[in-house]
Amino acid sequence: MTVRVLATRPDGPTVHTEVGSPMGAVTLIGVGEVLTGLLLPATRERNVTAAGAYGPRDDTALTAARTQLTEYLTGERSDFDLDVHLVGSAFQVRVWEGLLRIPYGQTWSYGELAADIGYDPRTSSRAVGAANGANRIAVVVPCHRVIGANGTLTGFAAGIERKRFLLDLERPPVPAESTLF
Repeated sequence: MTVRVLATRPDGPTVHTEVGSPMGAVTLIGVGEVLTGLLLPATRERNVTAAGAYGPRDDTALTAARTQLTEYLTGERSDFDLDVHLVGSAFQVRVWEGLLRIPYGQTWSYGELAADIGYDPRTSSRAVGAANGANRIAVVVPCHRVIGANGTLTGFAAGIERKRFLLDLERPPVPAESTLF
């Protein structure tokens, strides 16, 4: 399974729907079944400036994205099998495609991500961080998996507490201590 990045925007009207989550309502935006946006609660309030900004609400749309996001949030899914359309500069899209290579349950530093996409981590980490922050398809394009070089949780548009929630969700369960006697 994989996230497929479409080079061109699909034809059709933009619609949105919502999925409930432990973090609050998540807004999915798309055209047909192609995901063009996923806004977590804190970013949703900041980005939605007027009713209908993301087209009409259609709770029959984006079926695969709704199902897969729900499965991910309940620990039943570790990867997504969706078509997405990313809108940004060539550099931003390159960063976002790099995010898709970070395995579930792992984290990379901004420098590691810069190196992965062919840039010098000493001079490109901040630019990578800025592109990471402009990602409009959070979770599916896993910007939450990028952390500071020293292992600290840094910048996340939806808030550090939501980043921590997502990383904890992806962490393998710790087996209970067994006792022999």
